[in-house]
Amino acid sequence: MQDIAIIEAPSVLGLRPSGVQDLPAALLDAHLSATPGAVRAGRVEPPAYDPTRDADTGVLNPHAIAEYSARLADAVGGVLDEGRFPVVLGGDCSILLGNLLALRRRGRHGLLFLDGHTDFYQPSAEPTGEAASMELALATGRGPRLLTDLEGRGPLVRDEDVVAFGFRDAAESARAGMQPLPAGLHAIDLDAVRAFGADKAARRAVDRLAAGAGAGFWVHLDVDVLDDAIMPAVDYRQPDGLTWDELESVLRTALADARAVGLDVTIFNPRLDPDGTIAARLAECLRRGLSVRSAGRGA
Repeated sequence: MQDIAIIEAPSVLGLRPSGVQDLPAALLDAHLSATPGAVRAGRVEPPAYDPTRDADTGVLNPHAIAEYSARLADAVGGVLDEGRFPVVLGGDCSILLGNLLALRRRGRHGLLFLDGHTDFYQPSAEPTGEAASMELALATGRGPRLLTDLEGRGPLVRDEDVVAFGFRDAAESARAGMQPLPAGLHAIDLDAVRAFGADKAARRAVDRLAAGAGAGFWVHLDVDVLDDAIMPAVDYRQPDGLTWDELESVLRTALADARAVGLDVTIFNPRLDPDGTIAARLAECLRRGLSVRSAGRGA
C-alpha cells in the first residue's frame, strides 16, 4: 500500500479568481481525503493575483507563476522523497509546471494529459494571456523562457514523453490560431478514445508512456475533459466529453501502473456547483480511481 498525500495548490495565477481556487476545499469537504491511505500534506499558498498582462511575455503573472512553481515543486518533491503518491488539488492548470518541475529535478518523466483542451496556445494567440491555456506548450519548452526554462531545467517534459488524451477543441483552437501540436507528441482525441473504447485507449496511452526512457509519468486531470452535461462547473465550457465511467476507467488504468508517480486535479469551479452535487460525484470518481493506488495493485 502506498500512502496518498494530498497537497492543496489553490493558484489562479494562470487564469483569474473565478472560483477554481476553492477546488481543494470543495473536494476535501466532499471527503476525498477518505480515500484509503490518504493523508493531508499541506497547502502551498500562491502570491497575489495581478490582472495586468505582462508586457514582456504577454502572459498574466509570469514571475509569480515561476516563483509558485518552485515552491510547489518543493512540496511535491518532499512527498516523493517520503515514498508517497502526491495528489495535488488546484487551482488552474498552470500548477502543472510546479508538479513537472518536481519530477524534472529527479530526471526524465512522462505526462498523461487528460484535458478537454490541448492548452498549447502561444501568448500571441491567447486572448487574455492566461497560462492555463498554455501550460502544455510551456511544459514542452514553447513560450517565454521565464516559464519554459524553470531553474534552467527546461523543457520540463519532452514531446515524445507526452500523451494528450480526450481533448475535443481542435476546431476551436485552429480558429484562434493556436500553434499545432508537434508531430512527436502522441495525441488521442475524444473521437479516438471512443473508437478504441476508454479502457483500450488508456492502456495504449500508458503503454506508450511506459515505453519511453523516463522514470515514470505524471497524470494531469483538467475536469473539463468530462462531458459538459455532467461537468458544467468549469469556466470554459464546450460540448461533449468523457462520461464518469470513462474517466474512472482511464484513471484506474493509469494509476494502477506502478510507473504513475502523481496526479493533479484542476479547473473545477465550486461556485458553479452551489449544492455540491458535482463535487461529491467528482470526489467519488477520484476515490475510485485512486483506490487501485492505495490498494497497492501496481503493474
